[in-house]
Amino acid sequence: MLSLTDISIRIAGRLLIDNSSVQIVPGARVGFVGRNGVGKSTLFHAIRGDLPLESGSISIPPRWRIGSLAQEAPDGPESLLNVVLKADLEREALLHEAETAQDPVRIADIQTRLVDIDAHSAPARAAAILSGLGFSTTDQARSCSEFSGGWRMRVALAATLFAAPDLLLLDEPTNYLDLEGTLWLEDHLAKYPRTVIVISHDRDLLDTSVDQILRLDRGKLTLYKGAYSSFEEQRATREMLDARHAKRQADERKRLQAFVNRFKAKASKARQAQSRVKMLERMKPVPALVTQDVHEILFPTPEKMLSPPIIAVDNVSVGYDPKRPVLNRVTLRIDTDDRIALLGSNGNGKSTLVKLLANKLPPFSGQVTRAEKLAIGYFAQHQVDELNLDGSAYDHVRRLMPDAPETRVRGRTGAIGFSGKAGDTLVRSLSGGEKARLLLGLATFFGPNMIILDEPTNHLDIDSRAALAEAINEFPGAVIMVSHDRYLIEACADQLWVVADHAVKIYDGDLDDYRRMVLSARGTPTDSRNSAGNGRDKPQRARSGKSPKQRISEAEAEITRITEIIAKIDTALALPDLFTRDPKQAAQLGKARAGAASALARAEEQWLEASSQYDEAAG
Repeated sequence: MLSLTDISIRIAGRLLIDNSSVQIVPGARVGFVGRNGVGKSTLFHAIRGDLPLESGSISIPPRWRIGSLAQEAPDGPESLLNVVLKADLEREALLHEAETAQDPVRIADIQTRLVDIDAHSAPARAAAILSGLGFSTTDQARSCSEFSGGWRMRVALAATLFAAPDLLLLDEPTNYLDLEGTLWLEDHLAKYPRTVIVISHDRDLLDTSVDQILRLDRGKLTLYKGAYSSFEEQRATREMLDARHAKRQADERKRLQAFVNRFKAKASKARQAQSRVKMLERMKPVPALVTQDVHEILFPTPEKMLSPPIIAVDNVSVGYDPKRPVLNRVTLRIDTDDRIALLGSNGNGKSTLVKLLANKLPPFSGQVTRAEKLAIGYFAQHQVDELNLDGSAYDHVRRLMPDAPETRVRGRTGAIGFSGKAGDTLVRSLSGGEKARLLLGLATFFGPNMIILDEPTNHLDIDSRAALAEAINEFPGAVIMVSHDRYLIEACADQLWVVADHAVKIYDGDLDDYRRMVLSARGTPTDSRNSAGNGRDKPQRARSGKSPKQRISEAEAEITRITEIIAKIDTALALPDLFTRDPKQAAQLGKARAGAASALARAEEQWLEASSQYDEAAG
């Protein structure tokens, strides 16, 4: 059990967690929620032992392995598959030792443990995790250094999941994923066989993948049973009861104080008045409820509604190299009030399509027709880095209104969420969510007819995401969105377009249909509840999707390796008087040989299956 007992954590003089306790039982899947900046990531540092407590204690079972996402993306010449395989440190150490071990007892111990952790199926399991996170079989054999930072962070996530620690700590793991990867991760975490705590602002992940919610609010940790929807109901009920109790207590204090004020000077009532004073002193105040209303997000109304279609695309090819277009033969139309979500794995052309629609990328061929005076607001997450760090929100608004009076500029700055002193705070001092809000306000400043949102939720907390959904639904113009946030898509989109295979197609189903299709394509049975993790939990082996020729080669290498292991064990078993001299050691060796023989049979079966498929394809 993970026990946090009366812990307090202070950073730079600010008390983040105040004398709070919570116990998390083994096997719990916990969603960790709270406003940005309250101390969620800080608590993870304390659990890992990277940060000292001001007071209290954190108790973790001594044999538990703690795993969390690396802060830096992996790099180097090794293949993605090897990077992930090396995350299981025990397996790596055992395999290395097995190559040189000579002592019969140690050989038996090594092979028994390798069988226990199902080490022989590790490559298939690692490949399945990489595939789920969006890496093709070809990608998995490529060098890690060939990929961008965002994709390498996915490799780091794959390595963490493959290691299957006893306590898995994940801090906003979907920030590096597309919708397809997020859907797979939701399913994987829902089956995780050990303890997991995940910081997330993704409502669907918190409803799909966890069975408890841990909330950090005003320095206190509170654990709720159930998923996020249940937590919201429980929280609302608790806050309503607290408000009623606070009102009753305030009324009672008022009544007692009135009695004391009225009769404290009268000798005949002095004893009763003194009794009321003591009652007031003993009355424990109910903590005042702090209103945490989130700032609204408002998109200005377009000055004029245009006649449909506002954009028509006819037989367009577009990309960055005319010889290799990203999208081909694209034909589509966008009307005045469309709400369209773009689906498809990263790298398939979603960003290319939105750049085409935003008139930031010209087509190689075909025709794009835009309505006259069409104004487009374009938000892309990378644009956050283009904000002037040494300027304030007011400075950014002033640049857009150079001749406007001070009061009007201040008013517009407040309208996008930065009123009063907040408007003068330098961008470098803003949180990620505040920067995203500022960029949203600037992108839509002049009342566009169409808004394009490319991953707008990465730094927004749950309440801000709800505010964004409300703003989209109230906006009268068209909206095109790319997002891994299923809640936002379901709340706002009335059309789904899939960008894949160099084409753009309308998807007829809903997101549940799309989820089933994605999980099926990535080798995850949508109705299965088998354990996830590494071989210590004996999961169902996933198909790697490799060609028959590749599988034949890998099976042959595995057969050779296991045959050598069996030969070593047989040599040990052939020692004179082994069974009479040390029957326990003999039993261990016998168990190890049986396990290796089973692994050999599986490898031979895979070789036969792959060979048969190869012969059929060749014939």
